Amino acid sequence: MLTNYHTHTRFSDGKGEPEAFVQQALKLGFDALGFSEHSPLPFDNTFALKAEELEEYTATIRSLGEAYAPVIKIFLSMELDFIPGLTTDFSELKMKCGLDYTIGSVHLVVSPGGDLWFIDGPVPEIYDDGLIYLFDNDIRKAVTNYYRQINLMIESQNPDIIGHLDKIKMHNRERFFKEDESWYKALVSETLNLISQKGTIVEVNTRGIYKKRSATTYPGIEILKQLKTLRIPVAISSDAHQAHELNGAFTETHKLLNEAGISETVFFDGKNWKQTNL
Repeated sequence: MLTNYHTHTRFSDGKGEPEAFVQQALKLGFDALGFSEHSPLPFDNTFALKAEELEEYTATIRSLGEAYAPVIKIFLSMELDFIPGLTTDFSELKMKCGLDYTIGSVHLVVSPGGDLWFIDGPVPEIYDDGLIYLFDNDIRKAVTNYYRQINLMIESQNPDIIGHLDKIKMHNRERFFKEDESWYKALVSETLNLISQKGTIVEVNTRGIYKKRSATTYPGIEILKQLKTLRIPVAISSDAHQAHELNGAFTETHKLLNEAGISETVFFDGKNWKQTNL
């Protein structure tokens, strides 16, 4: 099955109307498409869905789901940011908006002083400055806070899917830490064991490859191998921000999953997540 459960349109930080994404999905032979705008946040920003557009967003996606039901399954979701003490509980938003599933992600890491470190976006200097000024240039402390926040999200919010699990590496580019360092591997293992216990799906996010911000997927090959060992289910998504990105780097990612020994991904039937062969 050809699916993508992680997309952003003009309702958040993507470009284009949702229907343009549906039309492109049909051209590519997709079986299902999920819309997952960034959830509203309680402070000014340039990437999240605005609270006043929430009703329009949900109505638009539901309308598309009805209109295209004979040819493709359309799902309503959100990529829900988790910031302890600031963001709305996932279950509350899921119920309020009637979401089909949830993607939980961390883009803003809470520092020891309570400030937010933005680890995403196209500007690496923001990542670097946050490391220097919010974490005293201590990369181990900063990365530990990232994974601890993900762990707390998994435990308290119970998302269906974990978005771009190791995105903390994007602006690192092996400058501040190496992924084979023992402390880093220990943090990842702790998180993967928690994911395994919870039965959560891990997204294999291809965006870093086709945007040339990463040499591999989020997560990379070593984590993928651990997912295989722990029998953690995966879903391939491109994190598309434009319609032409819907299947970005899917071919390379299939090869990577085969290299990791993963032969199945999951698909959503509207109620449950089920396994299907690559």
